[in-house]
Amino acid sequence: MVIARVLPFELGKAVILNKSDADELGLMEGDRIRICKGKAFCTAELQTSIGLVKKGEVGFPSHLAEEISVRDGDEVDVFPIPRPESVTFIKKKMDGEKLSKEEIRSIISDITAQSLSNIELAALILSNFIHGMDLDEIEWMTKAMIESGERITFERGTVVDKHSIGGVPGNKTALLVVPIIAASGLLIPKTASRAITSATGTADTFEVLANVNLTVDEIKEITERVGGVIAWSGATRLAPADDQLIHVEYILQMSPKPNMIASLLSKKASEGAKHVVIDIPVGEGSKVPSVDMGRELANNFVELGRRLGLNVFCALSYGGQPVGRAIGPALEAREALETLEKRKGSSSLIEKSLGLAGILLEMAGRSKNGYEDAKEIFTSGKAMEKMKEIIEAQGGEIFSYKDVPVGDKTYTLEAKKEGAIEAVYNKTLVKIARAAGAPKDKGAGVYIHKKRGEVVKEGDKILTIYAEKEWKLENAIDIALQEPAVEITGIILERFPSVRYFEV
Repeated sequence: MVIARVLPFELGKAVILNKSDADELGLMEGDRIRICKGKAFCTAELQTSIGLVKKGEVGFPSHLAEEISVRDGDEVDVFPIPRPESVTFIKKKMDGEKLSKEEIRSIISDITAQSLSNIELAALILSNFIHGMDLDEIEWMTKAMIESGERITFERGTVVDKHSIGGVPGNKTALLVVPIIAASGLLIPKTASRAITSATGTADTFEVLANVNLTVDEIKEITERVGGVIAWSGATRLAPADDQLIHVEYILQMSPKPNMIASLLSKKASEGAKHVVIDIPVGEGSKVPSVDMGRELANNFVELGRRLGLNVFCALSYGGQPVGRAIGPALEAREALETLEKRKGSSSLIEKSLGLAGILLEMAGRSKNGYEDAKEIFTSGKAMEKMKEIIEAQGGEIFSYKDVPVGDKTYTLEAKKEGAIEAVYNKTLVKIARAAGAPKDKGAGVYIHKKRGEVVKEGDKILTIYAEKEWKLENAIDIALQEPAVEITGIILERFPSVRYFEV
């Protein structure tokens, strides 16, 4: 029996014991312990300290204390627990071997129970990145993820959804597709992720407008009432093992193909979708550099969808430059609302959104010409009205693009000579936006004034950087000057450092 001390900082999944107590229990840092208070318990990694906690105390990060309702000064029991058997299966995958259905189920079960450390999860992610998984393994992992959490069952209507594999900045199509589909009479409970390597995820963007931390019951109720939601998947118990993997993927800045496929399909199956369209951007600077690789990935999605009982359709889209012109949570939310409100905007955003929405309308048997019917919903203003309903249902108060706040610290790069935009570099744009503070700072990001193929004159705006903090703006400017995000035919956009060298 020891005394709990709730610490005013986060430790991930770790708790702290005084080193003398750890030595007495025969424990070392990184070992697992179970802390129990009555029938409530949690599993955590061990860290040791000489002075941070006293002998006979255990230090809790606040989120773990909340999980089992522990308060400062409570008495709790601490027990050493052995390393899970699934660790040996992760080592097997590290050696490049195929895992069995039972071994994968064991891994996912231990992830759900939070019995694996972030280091062990990182080993699994890296193994999948290096060695990959075959379709059987991905199927077993997807099914195990679905079984690990809750599922939504809708009482009425046909449930559809869309998802993008990401990799292209500015891909805010969900904010147009969801209200178009909801306005058509179909149900679209869109669960979305936060940014892993990008400047914003769909959940980060919609959070600017409304609450995205919805429970499964709230998702079901709002979807049945207004036709759709845009919610953060991490706030639910839909495939919870996936959310832990995504957390470590964010730290590693990588998303292996097997994990990405299992993550996407497990969420869609758990939310009750019958028809799913998957956007696969292809091209230089995207996750999928070639059309052939895109087709291979699409085949995997379609086949695995068949095994799961999902009707999956994949759309290969152009991923060589951003969708629309805004990159960053608030900037993208503003661009999406402006497009819906004015019923016009960037052609890349509108055409892609209408194309994806049209495919869903056709898949669900609502249309023979999905694109035209989606366009009619968009141009009639029905999509904007439905978006207002969704925002209000999710507790939002911003209903016009004019009211979306963005960063007040700005810097604009201008063209020095005439020319044409020859190339736009996605990764550099994301790097600049993240340096400016996105996605954590909602108002940070980049707005692109000129895209590939557009003519520029001397003094024309090329891109504007937005930030909420001056020092982050300066960091973003440094990157923008050192690594130009666009290339103009025949001219140099910026010089850095701005020093001229002459022959003597």
